Amino acid sequence: MSISPLAGKPAPKELLVDPSQLEHEYYERRPDLANPNQMVSFGTSGHRGSPQHGSFTEAHILAITQAICDYRRSHGYDGPLYMGKDTHGVSGPAQRTALEVLGANGVETIIQKDDGFTPTPVISRAILVYNRHRKKHLADGIVITPSHNPPADGGFKYNPPNGGPADTDVTRWVERRANELLRDGTSIRRVPFAAAIKADTTHQEDFVLPYVEDLKNIIDMDVIRTAGLKLGVDPLGGAAEPYWEPINSVYHLDIAVANPTIDPTFSFMTVDHDGQIRMDPSSP
Repeated sequence: MSISPLAGKPAPKELLVDPSQLEHEYYERRPDLANPNQMVSFGTSGHRGSPQHGSFTEAHILAITQAICDYRRSHGYDGPLYMGKDTHGVSGPAQRTALEVLGANGVETIIQKDDGFTPTPVISRAILVYNRHRKKHLADGIVITPSHNPPADGGFKYNPPNGGPADTDVTRWVERRANELLRDGTSIRRVPFAAAIKADTTHQEDFVLPYVEDLKNIIDMDVIRTAGLKLGVDPLGGAAEPYWEPINSVYHLDIAVANPTIDPTFSFMTVDHDGQIRMDPSSP
């Protein structure tokens, strides 16, 4: 493995992504349908790519969201769809695009209020809590995140009613249908965002407090509190950042958030081994 001379050092300005340019490319760039690298391709439960490479654009999200709507319909999933997004630069635009399609398809969709961020486990929990004791009208979800990928990347993942990442039988179905829609371009239902966000089927709720209050059922907070630990947390600019102060408040812990910065360029990160910025916890 070749190590970049920048590895472990603060990112120079010229390495930082331009969020406004990234958003412009997301909306304006059209994927090359003759290039397999620019088609929908699902890895672990979802599609990842970058507007810079023509692999994560509005066209992709329109097609994938419609494919998910079609998949839900074919499997009789007609409960609510919980949708969250992370702090990457194109996650917000992708959520707006998805809402336009979900609204047009009449899918009851629940998002974090005030345009907030939502970690993946929060969506998984919401799905499981809703589906508990239910055999029909099941909920599922979408998480808009490329995980620890570089700042220019976007990701779009589907969580079926079991709350976990979609298995390959699901992702193959959605990927195939999404690419059909990407080539066709005429079978996607869509309404303007202004109509979608105000639709009767779109709901904005607080995901934070229900998740935080449920943590006591899997973590012994009394043991942590009585141990008198002073804890430090660096959310690495991720979607967990808004959750730490409520955890402190509800459980009376002594947690200091070392870096509360939300910055889609992730300029506070040191450069990874290969000269890129990413939030990879396994990187040396």
